[in-house]
Amino acid sequence: MTELTLDAAQKIATATLKTAREKAFKPLSVVVYDARGALKALLSEDGTSLKRAEIAMGKAYGALSLGVGSRALHKMATDRPYFIASATHAVGGQLVPVPGGVLIKDAQGRVLGAVGASGDTSDNDEIAAAGGIEAAGLVFDTGA
Repeated sequence: MTELTLDAAQKIATATLKTAREKAFKPLSVVVYDARGALKALLSEDGTSLKRAEIAMGKAYGALSLGVGSRALHKMATDRPYFIASATHAVGGQLVPVPGGVLIKDAQGRVLGAVGASGDTSDNDEIAAAGGIEAAGLVFDTGA
């Protein structure tokens, strides 16, 4: 696979929510972007708070923009807060540097896009996103 298809994005989004339900996580919003940053899928479960989708978008878009999972962005925010502040500005404020933004890769390691999940703890958001990517037969990169 050289690009993330709509079908694959929908599978990832649906499987992310399925993973969350299987693990009894709080209601999530999930977003999937392709490698060029185009929105491919966005789902919000009943009961999510008002801005969860936007937070999920910031996790995924930030990971995609800087080429690392948002767990790595979280470490950068701790170690180099001025860099993350500048990067956030450079991407128009659409960068949320906490776990839950996961890169989607193919078997050869090429970035196909990113998933963002928000609604539970950041760690659980990341678990759900990784589960969605795996369920679609692709490789996830959390930035760990």
